[in-house]
Amino acid sequence: MNIKKYPTKDDWKEITTRPHLDVSQLNATVKNVLDDVRANGDEAIRKYEEMFDKVKLDSLAVSEEEIEEAMRLTSDELKNSIAIAHCNIAKFHNAQAFTGVKVETIEGVTCWQKSVAIERVGLYIPGGTAPLFSTVLMLATPAKIAGCKEIVLCTPPNKEGKVNPAILVAARIAGVSKIFKAGGVQAIGAMAYGTESVPKVYKVFGPGNQFVMAAKQQVSLHDVAIDMPAGPSEVCVVADDSCNPSFVAADLLSQAEHGTDSQVILITDSETVLDKVKAEVDRQLALLPRKEIAAKTLENSQLVLMHDLDEAMELCNAYAPEHLILATADCDKLAEKVVNAGSVFIGNYACESAGDYASGTNHTLPTHGYALAYNGVNLDSFCRKITYQKLTEQGVLSIGRAVVIMAENEQLEAHANAMRLRLDSLK
Repeated sequence: MNIKKYPTKDDWKEITTRPHLDVSQLNATVKNVLDDVRANGDEAIRKYEEMFDKVKLDSLAVSEEEIEEAMRLTSDELKNSIAIAHCNIAKFHNAQAFTGVKVETIEGVTCWQKSVAIERVGLYIPGGTAPLFSTVLMLATPAKIAGCKEIVLCTPPNKEGKVNPAILVAARIAGVSKIFKAGGVQAIGAMAYGTESVPKVYKVFGPGNQFVMAAKQQVSLHDVAIDMPAGPSEVCVVADDSCNPSFVAADLLSQAEHGTDSQVILITDSETVLDKVKAEVDRQLALLPRKEIAAKTLENSQLVLMHDLDEAMELCNAYAPEHLILATADCDKLAEKVVNAGSVFIGNYACESAGDYASGTNHTLPTHGYALAYNGVNLDSFCRKITYQKLTEQGVLSIGRAVVIMAENEQLEAHANAMRLRLDSLK
């Protein structure tokens, strides 16, 4: 890990810069695959599944028999854990339900909003080196609560044409409508355009590698909405002498093992903490099954020593991390200073893994600095707000003249006339 001691603000840009990816060639490759899926549907999906996932598929749809088999293959212990997580996620997202309030803005004019679920949503669930069945819960649970009529899930199969059983169990528990064996760019294209098997959806959710992210961004230009722009996963830990260095090191490594393009940062006001955490990272890294991935990630990561915690939080807000852990004595007070972050974990016992799986908050979060302007997935992500207004005769009298004058001054005579006629009818 790179160590930075007492950096000046001129150095902050370098510290907060994410690993750079050259996507020029990648975008061209992604476009070719998407064009093929748009033109050739299921045939293209099967071709790319054979090319990339090394499997020949007779059918893209996951059958009821396959789901039942997955339920039998998954241990009761894991099924119970998934059920606990689903319950907590449902509680948290149920509490986000929108209640529209009718407001009389002026006499005779009433305005309000109504929350309406997106009818068809698509969920992409990675299945490669880490099949993210937890993401099924994070996306399908709020979609179901919101009232989405059709929840379509795409995930890559293994070489035997099977989907990871835990993904299917989570999908059954969370209420997914249809599941398809399709991964990568071809899966995003299938949900964006629709094929003979896969329905076209109105919004696509879910994480993925750089190819999946590029595909989501390309289809979002003309064909379908997406949850958010996103990049590799990341965590920032702000810690002082009250922290447990082994906890901090474990939190850094838990994020580092996601992928080699991830990033982790420790910001502390204690050189002792910096040294102890570094030693713990080295010790724990050697014990990890995914240590090669984590070690590569650490090459892009930082240990930063600041003068005090106020300065640490200033740097943290400039970084705008996806995940932020506050391992400090005054963590509650420090949490009030957070301006830019996807999800915040307060205190020594709030590990980022809790939010990833079972605390109830959503783990689909803005990365790569997008937390400066975006929030993570929540119940509203699966809804649209439709606005309404109702005018009585008194409402026309209340705002009619103002509308006419404003329209005339914008030189939009038809606008002015629409209101003018109503005013004249009331004379």
